[in-house]
Amino acid sequence: MDILRLALLSLAAAIAVIFGASLLFEADRSARDNPPQMVQNPNAGRDNELVAARAKIEAHIGAEAPDYMRFFKHLKQMLPAEYDTILTGFAQQQLEGADMSNVDSLLSDAVRALRLSNGALAAKSDGPSLTHIFAMQSAMMHALAAKSPKLCVDFLYGGASPAFFDFSSKNRALVADMAIAGLDAINNGRKSRIERPPPSDADFTLLENALKAKQLSDVEISAILDGKTPPTPIPDSRMCQVGEIYLDSLAALPEPARFRIYGLAVELMARS
Repeated sequence: MDILRLALLSLAAAIAVIFGASLLFEADRSARDNPPQMVQNPNAGRDNELVAARAKIEAHIGAEAPDYMRFFKHLKQMLPAEYDTILTGFAQQQLEGADMSNVDSLLSDAVRALRLSNGALAAKSDGPSLTHIFAMQSAMMHALAAKSPKLCVDFLYGGASPAFFDFSSKNRALVADMAIAGLDAINNGRKSRIERPPPSDADFTLLENALKAKQLSDVEISAILDGKTPPTPIPDSRMCQVGEIYLDSLAALPEPARFRIYGLAVELMARS
């Protein structure tokens, strides 16, 4: 098996996952000198001031972004220890002078913390949970394509720009749904613990044949699977179509091959 192709395929297939939300906010995070660091012990220093700061942040999220609060409520219900750690980290940073008013950044930081601590569990989730992750990826691609082919292509390859941040702040329901899909998969994987073998060469052959059947050229297939830059750049509008065809073709593969690719893609993203 071509490990390089596997890694690039996984990147293109799973960029963000729970994962997608943090990509959308990367441009905003890069502008922050000291992004919040989650405290290791959520029970340390829990005095009245810290509790009050937490309550203020929770109330702010609920008032400013009800869609994001759906994610945080799910997190509190499914993984209460992680929720406690993340919110206490936010409160601690606020008490140290950090500006914690940007709800988009709060969701981004929460998603990133959860991805790093528990993201690999999503790879062990059942078929419907994995499928939902990538269905949300496809929905995000379609929404971005309607807005701007350039944003669509940037999302496909993990790019970040202020335009991503603007899009996400105006599409919070979709961003929250994508984050919740990843959270649900983590929770399901924590219970299911399904072990899948890595995808085989035969799995990749199935995918390549499916792409060819959708009239993708060798150059386009190489661009989407290998990350190769073609001699003549593919227009954004077409590359966006290629990405959508890619995700649709992946979703149409036979379940064993599809879930092997999905599972490893999620696992690799959790390590990044």
